[in-house]
Amino acid sequence: MTIADVQKILKAEIVCGNNLDAEVHNACGSDMMSDVLAFVKDQSVLLSGLVNTQVVRTAEMMDMLCIVFVRGKEPTAEMIALAEEFGIVLMKTPLRMFTACGLLYQSGLTGGDKQ
Repeated sequence: MTIADVQKILKAEIVCGNNLDAEVHNACGSDMMSDVLAFVKDQSVLLSGLVNTQVVRTAEMMDMLCIVFVRGKEPTAEMIALAEEFGIVLMKTPLRMFTACGLLYQSGLTGGDKQ
């Protein structure tokens, strides 16, 4: 799946970034960046309702390619500038976290869990 596919599935609006052809295989949804740092491995997409620069910094540290803000959350100008600097695609969707994660999972994106 590509970032462009994620955008279509979630009916999301691109806020910044143009690397829409990048392949993504895993995702996680969390508003707790400490959990992302502690438990996330090799995920490409972060879904969050938290709107502050720590989300972008965490995604950059974890080599994530895309952040999707759920519940229509609006990233700040500072967050957008930081994401552009790091080459991270930002988008927003009106969907709730549970629904957005479910749609992506249903479409083949996994959470990276070993089953």
